[in-house]
Amino acid sequence: MFVCNKDVYGYLPVPLRSHSTLRDEAESFMHAQLEVMVKNPPVEPSQYVSVPPKIPDKMGFDEVFMINLKHRTDRRDRMLQTLYEQQIECKIVEAVDGKAMNSSEVEALGIKMLPGYQDPYHGRPLTKGELGCFLSHYKIWKEIVERGLEKSVVFEDDLRFEIFFKRRLMNLMYDLEDEGLDWDLIYIGRKRMQVEHPEKSVPHVRNLVEADYSYWTLAYVISLQGAQKLLAAEPLSKMLPVDEFLPVMFDKHPVSEYKKHFENRNLLAFSVEPLLIYPTHYTGDDGYISDTETSVVWNNEKVKTDWDRAKSQKMKEQQELKNEAAQILWERSGLPSTMRDCWFLLSLLLWITKYSPPGGDLRRILSLSSMMGCRTWGQMSRFWSCCHFICLLPTYFLGHLKDSCSRQ
Repeated sequence: MFVCNKDVYGYLPVPLRSHSTLRDEAESFMHAQLEVMVKNPPVEPSQYVSVPPKIPDKMGFDEVFMINLKHRTDRRDRMLQTLYEQQIECKIVEAVDGKAMNSSEVEALGIKMLPGYQDPYHGRPLTKGELGCFLSHYKIWKEIVERGLEKSVVFEDDLRFEIFFKRRLMNLMYDLEDEGLDWDLIYIGRKRMQVEHPEKSVPHVRNLVEADYSYWTLAYVISLQGAQKLLAAEPLSKMLPVDEFLPVMFDKHPVSEYKKHFENRNLLAFSVEPLLIYPTHYTGDDGYISDTETSVVWNNEKVKTDWDRAKSQKMKEQQELKNEAAQILWERSGLPSTMRDCWFLLSLLLWITKYSPPGGDLRRILSLSSMMGCRTWGQMSRFWSCCHFICLLPTYFLGHLKDSCSRQ
């Protein structure tokens, strides 16, 4: 018997404790459904089961914002379904696509990069994706001030919720109100960067700490006062990524040079602990796509980011691994050589029929090597039989195969 923890075979609700209620069980089952939707379509209820209607609300907030790029319909649909299942009402905010902005648009907005800013990991300036991300959050801060919204929630569209999310967030807000705590921003999901010492707990408020240097703006609660402070800093004229800007504003950024450009760093920032939201994917995960890291530098498209340089190498390595695995599976299939020959010939003929109509050019047949999971024609020829070459012979005489492949 073999056990493999690399593949997901299904989902189960978290086992409940003896004192758990029916409500706990229902929310636990709902959370399992949310986990399914991270990488799969939603689980549809049986036609024989009656599902009570859901009544979404704003959890006591003045507004719930959800940032989404217009072309990211997959993320939007998943987030809307995820929020609906939790009975959370939201307003979709169309994200600013930094990749689509040109230099004249950037100049018209009065945007200038913070002098001396460099990404701490890659040593590069701001990217267009990071520019768009900042402007998306900036747009929400402006709306909060214009509408006079006392407290709001901001979600990005690439996140997953912890179990009992809605109940836990609402309970936290009740505790804040009872305690009378003055706050501007509360992280719900983030990446804590300062881990050398524990963050200070907030007295008399459960599961809340004073935020230290943090990355990511997955989700946060923001007050009207907090939005006013962020706008008053005039960040467009000295821009840096939004998740670097926020720690500067609550005076916890480790680079003192950045803080010199912002005089009033009095944002009252806290964080839920433990966190209620995490990203759907981390760097390197299957399906991970970043709209900020995978873009060019904002004022020089010729400058390659580390992601650009690493992408081609990583894709090459992944393709080699896939090809190697496919070939091993082929050779270990256990099928008699005659059966493999027939299967190959049938696949080849079907492929030719699909992609090369009568009188058409058969040069696309060259891509068969990748289709069969082989990196070179030489590798494929190891288990070729006579019928394979007979099938390719007409294209050889017609001159449709390149010389290098013809020789092999």
